[in-house]
Amino acid sequence: MMPKLVPGCQTPAKDGTVIVTESQLVKDSRARVEEALLIDHPIDCPICDKAGECLLQDYHFQHGQAERRADLHAFTSRRRDVGPTVTLFVDRCIMCTRCVRFTREVSGTAELMVSARGSKEEIDIFPGHPLDNKLSGNVVDLCPVGALGDKDFLYQQRVWFMKREANVCGGCSAGCSIHTEHNQDTVYRLKPRENPHVNTWWICDDGRYGWHHIHDTSRLVGAGRRANSSTDRSTDSSTPLEAVEWMEVVPRLRADLKAAGRLAVAVSPMLTVEEAWMLCAVARSIDPQALLAVGYVPRTGEDQTFPGGFTIRAEKCPNRLGVEGVVALFDPSVPSWSRLVEHVRAGHADAAWITGAYPAAWIDDVTAAAFADLTCLVVQDLFDSPLSALATWRLPAAGFAERAGTWVNVAHRAQTFEQAVRPPAGVWPEGRLYWNMLGRRGLYDPTAVRRQIAESSATFAALAGEIPATGVDLRIHQLA
Repeated sequence: MMPKLVPGCQTPAKDGTVIVTESQLVKDSRARVEEALLIDHPIDCPICDKAGECLLQDYHFQHGQAERRADLHAFTSRRRDVGPTVTLFVDRCIMCTRCVRFTREVSGTAELMVSARGSKEEIDIFPGHPLDNKLSGNVVDLCPVGALGDKDFLYQQRVWFMKREANVCGGCSAGCSIHTEHNQDTVYRLKPRENPHVNTWWICDDGRYGWHHIHDTSRLVGAGRRANSSTDRSTDSSTPLEAVEWMEVVPRLRADLKAAGRLAVAVSPMLTVEEAWMLCAVARSIDPQALLAVGYVPRTGEDQTFPGGFTIRAEKCPNRLGVEGVVALFDPSVPSWSRLVEHVRAGHADAAWITGAYPAAWIDDVTAAAFADLTCLVVQDLFDSPLSALATWRLPAAGFAERAGTWVNVAHRAQTFEQAVRPPAGVWPEGRLYWNMLGRRGLYDPTAVRRQIAESSATFAALAGEIPATGVDLRIHQLA
């Protein structure tokens, strides 16, 4: 045996090596190390966001002394901004340097460094180079002791009050696995969920902070119907909307679309596979020749790949491939959004149902004008737009955390998720509306719809059974 204790993480293992980790000598030494860490660490847990999920707390209770024997330093709580989204609490740092290594090895931006040496060393930024990259929020998750704080979450909620739901990010086609953390139907933060097939351990800042539209006060709530003009068949946008109860929406919406005639439907890539399939089924039950097209696909810039392998996708929707697969079951040509617009502009449709659920503006006045002369226009979206101003029926949509179902990302990996929070009062998630319009009884059950799709389609056959937390690659199962 070695004559003295050695750190296991820095000791090479060789043939015949025997490692003892639970002797009394080891336990006593480990306890002294934990005590030394706490001597240099402020016990400000009552105000620290990391309290309740702090590794230093966990290690101290598991390995430390029975009680704190010294408090040599007064609490000072020195803090400094290191970037637009992250605050550094200098006194809490234990110099593990995880954050420094992350910026060098994963984001490749290297904004963080260790300044000074010995007992005076601290984490800091290089002068003139703040921590301002698209992955910067991950250093908050990496920090084991709460030295790096997320400005967006700072002092908002105690972690033990929040509930956590496994979810999928709706910010782009990467489909990162996340946890949605919430309390009383209010989302407080998103954190990455480990998935070696999609995002490993990270999420980008666009996704991490892209949930605030969920609680935007300007969201559409409640169903509304606008009466037709007395002079022609089209809808007069100056006519005020009449509020309609949801149980009346189901028969009246179907009747209006049936009476209008030829129907065109845009199936948004923000919908789940289950919602998209039910919408197509509803449309074909109203008009067997209805044009079913993939809705508008938002794109911003180009794909951005980081040295650690993480990629932010330019395609800003989570389920284009899933919706294309669903539409192909009804129309193998898989019409696009532009084809639908031209179809309507050419006068080949009397009614249109446009689903959106986009978190940002997506349509301009020129494109919306193509739908102005329709007998019946149904617009289902999160926010008002030039298109909703023309709508006969204006229906609210659900946000990513308010729906349940399956999304298929850019790599053909299907991931299922459950609803995390309830939508605002007056909003029916799309799945609930389509479920009722199909005449199905009981509560909306995405699992039953998913299995029905899988049983009738080779494309989605892999969704017939239980889906692992990391998802399933649809291509592999198709080849098999």
